[in-house]
Amino acid sequence: MNATHEPVQPIRFYRPNYHIKTPQMRSPEYVQMSTAAAITLGLIPGKMHRTACTHCLNLLVTYPEGCRANCAYCGLARHREEARDYADRNFIRVDWPTVRYDEVIERVKAAQDRGQFQRMCISMITHPNSDQDTFVLLEKWVREIQHIPVSILSNPTTMDKEDLRRLKAMGADIFTVALDACTPAIFDRLRGKGVDSPHKWEKYWQAIEWAAEVFGPEKFGAHLICGLGETEREILEVAQRIKDLGGHNHMFAFFPERGSLMEDWPPVDRAQWRRVQLARFIIDYAGGRVDAMRFDDAGRVIDFGLPEEELELLIRSGKPFRTSGCPGKDDEEVSACNRPYGDSSPTDIRSFPFALNRRDVAIVRRQLRGENVGTY
Repeated sequence: MNATHEPVQPIRFYRPNYHIKTPQMRSPEYVQMSTAAAITLGLIPGKMHRTACTHCLNLLVTYPEGCRANCAYCGLARHREEARDYADRNFIRVDWPTVRYDEVIERVKAAQDRGQFQRMCISMITHPNSDQDTFVLLEKWVREIQHIPVSILSNPTTMDKEDLRRLKAMGADIFTVALDACTPAIFDRLRGKGVDSPHKWEKYWQAIEWAAEVFGPEKFGAHLICGLGETEREILEVAQRIKDLGGHNHMFAFFPERGSLMEDWPPVDRAQWRRVQLARFIIDYAGGRVDAMRFDDAGRVIDFGLPEEELELLIRSGKPFRTSGCPGKDDEEVSACNRPYGDSSPTDIRSFPFALNRRDVAIVRRQLRGENVGTY
């Protein structure tokens, strides 16, 4: 007598679990999403301190083989292969559950985000299929969901200029490059030959210049991580170069990622981070320039190049200290990609995922003065 077998139902949702065998899931059928996005869509229970949601649906292409790069600060890096299956690895401080892409689209179409998402972002990794699968994901999103624009967080190592033209023609709104490191030496040490990784400084800058040409002003940007060993002057000079090309700067405070090669590095100094945040905002949105700023012998900002009253208004607004990234629909100076607690804990907030109140601004002022205080 022949046994009958029920058809195997596809996995709809997988929450990282180190105690079971990880199922085989790969893009474009599956994507990973940030914990904040999963909470916002109602896929997992949870609350985020002082914010009800994330305004950007951050998605990550995924493969059992994982990312083939080995960046020293990244939780997804290749060196973790023996310790963690790819779908179980943490990234920017949190787990990234894996979901069928159709499920994501259906939930957004059914407004299960309660109208909170202002943007969707497809994040690529270093994998042979990443480019083609990004096209598939983008095409389906643009066809099914017209009211939420798409950003592409690219992988320049595997891309050429025609890929950017194709993404734009297919409906991608903004193109970004995670440059992260701000000098060739730091880039090579943490992202290139120094960690047996394939990324090259020159290729990343080539992609940024392609983006400026293909996507145009205000439609591209670069990620920069503050606290990888660069001076304040060095990171701000890179920010100015991006701005002069027509782009925006998306700043991250370095926070040691559990399981990464840099997990024992200290977080970026608070005062350094606040000065860089403020100066970045001045460059991107307040008409200032790095060459109008003054720096001490250690490359620290000692004059932001603005009249005192203008500087005071910026600090009082709190905007320079909020999470920076692709713009939202209501205010171009406030990012839709608020990444709640992606670079710090709620007890020591580095990038505020919500509007600052008077108490928050008072703490930021103390940090700018060099006082050793957190947000709680």
